[in-house]
Amino acid sequence: MNTEENITSLDSSEATSSGAQESADEHQPTVESLTEALDKARADAHSNWERCLRTAAELDNVRKRAARDVENANKFALERFARELLGVRDSLEMAIAAASDQPELKAHVEGNKMTLNTLDQVFEKFGIATIDPVGGAFDPTLHEAMAARPAEGVESGTVLEVVQKGFELNGRLLRAARVFVAQ
Repeated sequence: MNTEENITSLDSSEATSSGAQESADEHQPTVESLTEALDKARADAHSNWERCLRTAAELDNVRKRAARDVENANKFALERFARELLGVRDSLEMAIAAASDQPELKAHVEGNKMTLNTLDQVFEKFGIATIDPVGGAFDPTLHEAMAARPAEGVESGTVLEVVQKGFELNGRLLRAARVFVAQ
């Protein structure tokens, strides 16, 4: 190689290395592009964090709702059965009332009273409460007015007589008490 060829080859290698340098500089990230990328990454991280928090809150709500549903299912599972037993209780009360004035049925009446007492204990054990509002104020959410009667010495809206007792299961109305109300 002669000198001219060496110079040409050096010039071309310098040109290639300076071109590579310029090319590398073009691909080098700038402060602005890095700042933009960092801001985008922070926004993505914040968005993911928010989504994570919402998902955790939703999961917690689902757990609470499921627990509440199970509790209510346990609490009110007996509702239909209890409603059917109310007729049995009513029949026992009517039998006691019908036979109470007949001395020859005294043993029968006592047996019915004991059965009724046992049934009331079972009702109490399972959260079934009696609504017997004689002398109390009429409450349309718990009572069904059969009729209004004039009554002296009694405030209007007071329950005078209970025709049929009402019942609640754990605070939920099973049957409204049927009552006569003072006018």
